[in-house]
Amino acid sequence: MRMRTFTYQELQEATDGFKEELGRGAFGTVYKGVLGSEDTNFVAVKVLATRTGESEKEFEREVSAIGQTNHKNLVQLLGFCNEGQHRLLVYEFMSNGSLADFLFGSSRPSWYKRVEIACGVARGLSYLHDDCNRHIIHCDIKLQNILLDGSLASKISDFGLAKQLMANQTRTTTGVRGTRGYLAPEWFRNMPISGKVDVYSFGILLLELICCRKNYEPEAETEAQIVLVDWVYDCYREGGVLELVEGDQEASIDMRRVRRYVMTGLWCIQEDPTLRPNMKKITQMLEGSVEVSVPPDPSSFISSI
Repeated sequence: MRMRTFTYQELQEATDGFKEELGRGAFGTVYKGVLGSEDTNFVAVKVLATRTGESEKEFEREVSAIGQTNHKNLVQLLGFCNEGQHRLLVYEFMSNGSLADFLFGSSRPSWYKRVEIACGVARGLSYLHDDCNRHIIHCDIKLQNILLDGSLASKISDFGLAKQLMANQTRTTTGVRGTRGYLAPEWFRNMPISGKVDVYSFGILLLELICCRKNYEPEAETEAQIVLVDWVYDCYREGGVLELVEGDQEASIDMRRVRRYVMTGLWCIQEDPTLRPNMKKITQMLEGSVEVSVPPDPSSFISSI
């Protein structure tokens, strides 16, 4: 499918003068728009923060690389505008918003829906890492960057653009990108960055999905529960995994899977990136087609440095 090129004026009209904001992040603001006269043809238009010294060709090359990705668990990029200092991206509209809104909304989403979402995100990442023409490292996997369509299928958004649009940075100073709480330790250690940074972030996201809580909760009931990773590992080590899904009836009767998901999450967040499985293997672990072995203590690597 060819990428469609839009003029700035077209997108200004499509969004009614950038009226309805859907969300904002480090790289720009997203607005709701409608294409053509069809009132139902909604899109999400992302206005990128102005970048200086960004070559037109490079932007278009990166966009076309992402435009060529095609997977049901990735938000589809429909087109772009590259006019003067204006850089805009046009995505399919995701009517159910972000996974953050869904997970922490008025009622707790069902366990089976959370399982489905986790598997969808894993498949999307596995595709980005291994199956598309240019392997893409996302660099910012978090609840806010997973969007849900009309039937609550999970799709990764902003995939790779953060990484790719910053190609003017040199490889050694891959200035820390991503979001606190989801960042793999190698960002801070001047170690080479690989797809394993996404595996780490996915591990945090998986634990948030299992427990229906944020990775850091200063107002948690007990001090031991403030940092999600520590609490999950303590419960796992002491055989108290049930405590993680307390009050969640569906999860409580599916404890074999809960336990398998917790173990998979703990493998993902190993300090040493070489210990983390790749996304293809993680997908198989979640789907139950490969055995999940006992994970080591996630922080044993820190203490060995």
